Amino acid sequence: MASPIIDTEGLTKDYHLGPHTVHALRGVSVTFERGEFVAVMGPSGSGKSTFMNLLGCLDTPTGGSYVLDGERVAGLSPDALARIRNAKIGFVFQQFNLLPRTSALENVELPLLYAGLTARERRSRARTRLESVGLADRASHHPSQLSGGQQQRVAIARALVNDPAVILADEPTGNLDTRTSVEVLALLQRLNRDGLTIVLVTHELDIAAYASRSLTFRDGRLKNDDRTAKPRDAAATLAELPVEEDEAA
Repeated sequence: MASPIIDTEGLTKDYHLGPHTVHALRGVSVTFERGEFVAVMGPSGSGKSTFMNLLGCLDTPTGGSYVLDGERVAGLSPDALARIRNAKIGFVFQQFNLLPRTSALENVELPLLYAGLTARERRSRARTRLESVGLADRASHHPSQLSGGQQQRVAIARALVNDPAVILADEPTGNLDTRTSVEVLALLQRLNRDGLTIVLVTHELDIAAYASRSLTFRDGRLKNDDRTAKPRDAAATLAELPVEEDEAA
């Protein structure tokens, strides 16, 4: 049996603000198997963002253990964490975080600059990833020449370019209209069916319904861990949505 892609045990995170200590995460133990699609939910201050920052190696825990793709993460140096982030994690953000004066292709290439590949290899891999998200014909376009949905697909291609072990998506549909949101979810579901592990932060129950598992945080603790055998199918939802003229353009 394959080892879990993510395994945390008693994960805690405290922040010290003057004389006060904020317990942002209080002993979270959870395991994600390879190929899961997990939604992470909870109100502001629930601990979900802290949890995601720890999973993404953007912060270090105060206590507990975290194993990512077989590698024990807690206690590693900043350089080691940066290496793991680049090699094992693909990030997708609400704000897309694309460089405005850089083409779609060059944006997708960015994570490869640290991988020791030749320029030709970087360009080839980036083109392949743009093709995989349906944007081969937009490679030379700058972000300002792309719709919000296209920008998010560029961001997803960038997240995929290093063949990560897991995608961490933080409110990836937060800035998108309904149809474009479902298009992005359809892409994430397709990637998940191909075997990629996806962890998605969302405030919205209707977005979480597309995941096969939902975690709910409250007051720094994991309160609910629910699974569904039949998540909503984004492709089927798309087929039911009307196509407006400006969306079809």
